[in-house]
Amino acid sequence: MDVNIHMVPEAVAIDRVETKSQVLTKISECFSKVYGLDKSEVLDGLEQREALGSTGFGRGVAIPHCRDAGVRRPTLVMLKLDQPVDFGSADAVPVSIVFGLVSPENAGATHLHALAAISRFARDEEMVQALVAAPDAEAMFALLTNQFLRDAA
Repeated sequence: MDVNIHMVPEAVAIDRVETKSQVLTKISECFSKVYGLDKSEVLDGLEQREALGSTGFGRGVAIPHCRDAGVRRPTLVMLKLDQPVDFGSADAVPVSIVFGLVSPENAGATHLHALAAISRFARDEEMVQALVAAPDAEAMFALLTNQFLRDAA
């Protein structure tokens, strides 16, 4: 399955935040800065989705996501947190890795395929630990692109 997730090196960052709300704000700021999306619209979409239930995936990973007219294909940002943050995950493990996903408004199956690809990555304990151990954003981007390219093949 070809997922075709759009991601650029500038969309990967290491940051320090203290709350879930701050995580969502940082993700929205990254979508705005890197991809030119409206920060308020993305934040509103992420918060609306989060109100339905935590996007804390488990094992220290969260995948906040929403849809927006400003993208043509699933678009990703990734944030590694200096200190884990409580995200309300079902397993109660604080989150250290956050994948933010914004898909086109009418991208039903495409959005689900992108979420599935990210969740497969998040279930790979070795890959998650490699992200946590990565020394900088460049190394994290390399891990992500190598994994997604391999899965798309």
